Amino acid sequence: MSDEPKSALELVMERLRKKDADAGVAAQTLTDEQKAAIAEARSVYEAKVAERQILHRGKVLAVVDPQERAVLDEEYRRDLDRYASDRDTKIRHIRDEHPST
Repeated sequence: MSDEPKSALELVMERLRKKDADAGVAAQTLTDEQKAAIAEARSVYEAKVAERQILHRGKVLAVVDPQERAVLDEEYRRDLDRYASDRDTKIRHIRDEHPST
């Protein structure tokens, strides 16, 4: 080890690794295929969010009634939550896959 002082981030990461080791949590190394699949899942999520945001803005501009706008806003938030949940589920599934080598 070097004699240089450690940054706060390095100290926190060391503590977290020790805590995980004490709890029996093993570090997981992702394969290149898993990394690519996770990146793809995130990219698809971002595209869905961007598309939904454009559609929402278009609808909101055409609405004058505050109650109708509130309904549109709630639908928008619900869709974003669903997209995030779908993304997280897909990423969790990818991380849990074991390479067949």
